[in-house]
Parts: sequence; structure tokens; C-alpha cells
Amino acid sequence: MIFFIVVLLVSVLAGGVAAIAGFGIGSLLTPLLAVRFGTKLAVAVISVPHIIATAARFLRLREHLDRKVFLNFGILSAVGGLLGALLNSRANSPALTIVFGCLLLLAGVSGLTGFLEKLRMGRRTAWIAGALSGFFGGLVGNQGGIRSAALLSFGMQKEAMIATATAVALIVDGARMPVYFAVETHGIIHAWAIILVAVAGVLLGTFWGVNLLRKIPEHLFPKLLSLLILALGVYMIVHGVKQLEWRGV
Repeated sequence: MIFFIVVLLVSVLAGGVAAIAGFGIGSLLTPLLAVRFGTKLAVAVISVPHIIATAARFLRLREHLDRKVFLNFGILSAVGGLLGALLNSRANSPALTIVFGCLLLLAGVSGLTGFLEKLRMGRRTAWIAGALSGFFGGLVGNQGGIRSAALLSFGMQKEAMIATATAVALIVDGARMPVYFAVETHGIIHAWAIILVAVAGVLLGTFWGVNLLRKIPEHLFPKLLSLLILALGVYMIVHGVKQLEWRGV
């Protein structure tokens, strides 16, 4: 019972963070559910509340979608993410997680100093940035943070940025979920109660987070997002270091 309450509270927080930053559900829920299910099954279980919350977030923000950025950046980001995810099981290592965390730290610091906002990507650069951010995010298993960091350089308003990031996430979720269900069918069905609790939590958090997003001053949003990216980078570095210690490296 206590575990269900904790899952609900973390899910609400995860949904709220994702509505503001475009990422956070997998980052916050995976370590928690991995305690009970193991990391591999936890990722599959989280994919259900993840796609539901992402769809709900997109429905609330869909009118702000920047179609030009979505086409130039988002589609290749989704393709790169799927390619990276396919290589994840072969290339996944704590060292790679640490390197990715360092990239997020760099992106967070660049955002806080205003460097990312000064960048303006052309169409060709956007294709490259989308593919690379998606690929490395998929390779490590955490695409949302690097995607949001890259989108900061497009100078969009906050609702447009989150709506565009959410649309990309929906493509990735829609493509990878059939794989999860094919591989982890029994485990996902067995975890139905936890999934229902997590779905309720992320939906509550999503509606709360979107309302909060609209109240955040436009000039403060890039700094807040950069802080969240920075925090994710620190988490991934710490997580990678712990994995190295567990392996005795």
C-alpha cells in the first residue's frame, strides 16, 4: 500500500515536471519502479502512463505546435531516437550514461548563460541537431532532456516549445510501445494495478503542470528549463557512477 502511495505522488510530480519541461516521467518513475520490477520491465511498464500523459499534454497544447520546427527537427529526432534505442541494449554502459549526463550539464549551463537562446538554427542544422539529439537520447534511454535542450535554440515561446517536444515524444512512444508489449506482455499485465495508479498520477500532474506552464513568465521559462536539464544531467552522472561502482570498475 505504501509503495502505491509513493508511486502516485511521484507520478503527479513527474507529470507536472513533464508538462513544464517536456521530459521527466521516465526519469522520475524508472528508478522507483525498477526497485520492484527491475529496470527492463520498469521501462516497459512506464511506457503506458508515459504515452497517456504525453497524449493528454499534446491535446491541451496542440494549438501551439510549431509545425515548421516539428517537420525540420522533430521527425528526424524521432527517427534518431528509435535508431539509438535499437542500439541501446548493445551499447548501454555506465560510461555512456556519464558522458550523456555531462552533455546535459553543458546544455543546462549554456541555457542559463543565454548561449542556447542566441543560437538560431537553419533548416539543415535543425535536421542534423534533431537526428543527433534523438540518437544519443535513444542510445542512453533518456531522449526528453536532450530534445528540450536542443529546442531551446529555436527561440519559440514556452507553449510552442513544449507542444513541439510533446509531438515528437508521441511519435517515439507510438513506435516503441508495440515492441514493449511484444517482449514484456506478461510483466505489463501483471503490473496492471501499478499502471493504473501511475496513469492517474501523471494525468493529475499533467493538468496541473500545463496550468502552471501558462503562468510562468516568458523570460523566466528558458532559465527554469535549463535548471531542470542541469538537474537531469547531475542525476545521470550520479546514476552512471553508481553503476560503475556496482560493477566494480
